[in-house]
Amino acid sequence: MTIGQAAQASGVNAKRIRYYESIGLVARAGRTGVGYRQYAQNDVQTLRFIKRSRELGFSVERIKTLLGLWKDQDRKSADVKALARQYVTELDCDIEKLQSIRDQVLQLSACCQGNNRPECPILDELAEPVATHRKSP
Repeated sequence: MTIGQAAQASGVNAKRIRYYESIGLVARAGRTGVGYRQYAQNDVQTLRFIKRSRELGFSVERIKTLLGLWKDQDRKSADVKALARQYVTELDCDIEKLQSIRDQVLQLSACCQGNNRPECPILDELAEPVATHRKSP
């Protein structure tokens, strides 16, 4: 199939498919005599795998690892699970960090009168040196 057909079948647009080829995430497609890319059903499966992995937020490097495990029939599911658990731990850290940022912004917004006067404690806090910032509650 052509790149357009592969894009439609996989849900990955043609530009992204070319990008994935350029970074080695997918193998370079075969070419016709006039240079058109040709894709097989297994290429579409790989593109779907990548798309779903990206939807879950896996990095390109992790997707390369997952693809390697997916294609390795001698793999151990424990290796895949360990990779997923490591990612969950990182997500938990990211969530904690985002929650802390949210709490700080919420605290700043609570300090602001939100009226027509120019005084704004939010801007004042943002302008202060880093060392003087208050810790979130």
